[in-house]
Amino acid sequence: MIAVNPLNSASVLAAFGALGVLVVIFAESGLLVVGFFLPGDTLLFPAGVLCAGTAHQPPRLALWQVLLCAAVGAVAGGQVGYLIGRHGGRALLARTSSRRVKAAAVRAEQSLARYGYGKALVIGRFVPMLRTVLHPVAGALGVPVRTFTLWQTVGGLLWSQTLVLAGYSLGSSVPHLDDYLLPLVAVVVVVSMLPLLIEARRDRRRPR
Repeated sequence: MIAVNPLNSASVLAAFGALGVLVVIFAESGLLVVGFFLPGDTLLFPAGVLCAGTAHQPPRLALWQVLLCAAVGAVAGGQVGYLIGRHGGRALLARTSSRRVKAAAVRAEQSLARYGYGKALVIGRFVPMLRTVLHPVAGALGVPVRTFTLWQTVGGLLWSQTLVLAGYSLGSSVPHLDDYLLPLVAVVVVVSMLPLLIEARRDRRRPR
């Protein structure tokens, strides 16, 4: 029996490979409280690294499988999140006791109002925590289905494919990079949190 920690990207990749990418990204892209705590950026980037082979070691994952699973998980998860929001999303958010989830939901609603549907859905994919609640909030607010489907698909493909290919590119150019997955994941976490820190700083400077 293999003990799998769904919050740990290395554990998920070691146990399930590309299939784990599909399941986790699907959940992280719209299953509200469940997906809120799952890895997204920190799963896709290391998965791309593991797709890069070296002269001494073949690839541990197939690049085309990871790209396909990441795309399907991101787009399908976003669409399911929208349906959840459209059919009882507000009640579900009201019942949750997590302040982080509620704060992210408020931020998602503000982003949709400030940037418009298309821009918010694309940019929101690259912001941790926000992307999990953005799709249910869009459903709860009644964003038109066609508009939502178009832009969440664009955002989901850009986000998932860019991160996997970035990991693959770096893994192909830096020897034995896969031996340092844990420090690499820590770097990805820090980088992915930058948009949240920048937005928080702007909010502090903005007049009440």
